[in-house]
Amino acid sequence: MQPEKFPVQDFFRNPDRGFFRLSDDGALLGYMEPAAIDGRPARMNVFVQSLDGSAPVGKPRRLTAEVDRDIAQYFWKGSDTVIYEKDFNGDENFHVLAVDAVSGKITDLTPFPGVRADIQDDLPDDPDHLLISHNGRNPEIFDVYRANIRSGELTLVAENPGNIVGWQTDHQGRVRIGIASDGLHTKLLYRENESDDFRPLISTDFRTVVSPQFFTFDDQRLYALSNRNRDCLALVVIDPENPEDEQLVYEVADHDLDAAGYSRLRQVLTVVAYQTDKPKYHFFDELSAQRHAQVSEKLPGYEIAFQSGTRDENKFIVATYNDRSPGSRYLYDAVRDTLDKLADINPYLPEDAMAPVRPIQYVSRDGLTIHGYLTLPLGKPATGLPCIVNPHGGPWARDSWGFNPEAQFLANRGYCVLQMNFRGSTGYGRKFWEASFGQWGLRMQDDITDGVQWLIEEGIADPDRIAIYGGSYGGYATLAGITYTPDLYAAAVDYVGVSNLLTFMNTIPPYWKPMLVKMHSMVGDPDTDRTRLEATSPALNADRIKTPLFIAQGAHDPRVNKDESDQMVKALRDRGVEVEYMVKDNEGHGFHNDENKFEFYERMERFLAQHLPQA
Repeated sequence: MQPEKFPVQDFFRNPDRGFFRLSDDGALLGYMEPAAIDGRPARMNVFVQSLDGSAPVGKPRRLTAEVDRDIAQYFWKGSDTVIYEKDFNGDENFHVLAVDAVSGKITDLTPFPGVRADIQDDLPDDPDHLLISHNGRNPEIFDVYRANIRSGELTLVAENPGNIVGWQTDHQGRVRIGIASDGLHTKLLYRENESDDFRPLISTDFRTVVSPQFFTFDDQRLYALSNRNRDCLALVVIDPENPEDEQLVYEVADHDLDAAGYSRLRQVLTVVAYQTDKPKYHFFDELSAQRHAQVSEKLPGYEIAFQSGTRDENKFIVATYNDRSPGSRYLYDAVRDTLDKLADINPYLPEDAMAPVRPIQYVSRDGLTIHGYLTLPLGKPATGLPCIVNPHGGPWARDSWGFNPEAQFLANRGYCVLQMNFRGSTGYGRKFWEASFGQWGLRMQDDITDGVQWLIEEGIADPDRIAIYGGSYGGYATLAGITYTPDLYAAAVDYVGVSNLLTFMNTIPPYWKPMLVKMHSMVGDPDTDRTRLEATSPALNADRIKTPLFIAQGAHDPRVNKDESDQMVKALRDRGVEVEYMVKDNEGHGFHNDENKFEFYERMERFLAQHLPQA
């Protein structure tokens, strides 16, 4: 029996209500929902509602009035202020804004055109200030400022000498760590107080990671994720008085740790998170482990994540999800051990009508184990299927197990979907990551091709009905796939993808320029590696392409300049090769506005149906 075919909008719409956050005192609940203002398309805006115990009461109040783009993220500052970020047409030059939850007054803390700002520390013990970094003084580097959330006044706290690519504060909000880099070499800089000069603590090359997470609770030592003298990132403690002698706290064989967490109230290390085929946690304290187990027991069949919590750590927002559902959000009262549902994130897609996501693995032609995920359409035997190969972006990122609206949409349309963590994907250790260096369009692409061959050999894929689709680096891999294996794919969809490795590195944002030498080492140097980069640039080898292609691009993309898509389209159209081109003038690196997302996936659906007909 064929499952119901759900509308495109149901897969990609914003939640009717989501992104729940608790104020510090638990008296107010924040959330986002789409709001249509002044007749404009609905955008995700922040609302607040009073809480009586675990129950929202009274009428919700809308705090923000964004009409151009969804608010990307927000959080509570104390119990009376909401902080959020916004950019302009997808340019990623984010401003940081503060909203008084009582009066509704909005203060733009970084009202500087063309400047990118980030939150450095929310200073939970200082009710009036945040630490913000921005590149207003020099577009290539970020200084740190103390921002008064009431007046908007900015005070310089740490001036970047020109080589700092990251900052770290202690539990008192003092800037104590600077990460300096020339691209190929990194120095972890340390100081006892903000009045002291920084001194070098640890020096490494860029292949070795020592990533500070937070200070110990006496502010004397550092918890860090490190792969010094090991293949995978482990949690360690570093003593500034003896920085070469790391104290191992926790590690997992063959897998990097992703993050560590702690309780500010109880001042204890609580958890590390990592991924094998599925998400994993290791708890360090009994209370955190107990709470996680108690909530998991109430929600069988779902992964859970504790999100926002009150300052007294008695109430939390709990998120659930699995591979077939983005899940629900609950208010958890840890004292009473009760769960109260706040919302289902996507009630329009019944869980039992979605497809299970199966972890898989195969061996590359040169012997590497490649892990990935296979989503098979419901109601069809897993033989001779039309398939979509979907390499991830990054490329130094990874695909993970969970609910993926794109994979579910394609499976609902009758396609099998293969996602693979090709060499260079993160989470599998340093050697696997380093195996990607200099391999764009070469062995990285072979890993994808080998996945296609695995699908065919397993009998899952119809070799005449295979398409490739990806975004960002996945867009590059899409173009490389139809350039260097032109007979493998019946159709291709490139979403904000790189097409020319020479021009790509000349158009990156200014704040990436200090890391350009690192990109040259990992991808290729336009001077010394020019022949290889030309040979692996699809736009420069477009004469090989014969596969029908659909390209989508944001006009204000700061990462992959629109010229990357323009030159690809021109090269193909000059040869009379079919290419469909979609450009949105109010988007950047990927589409975020609902109407643009809907149009993109509707056009993708028609394009794939034309070239990969269902049996």
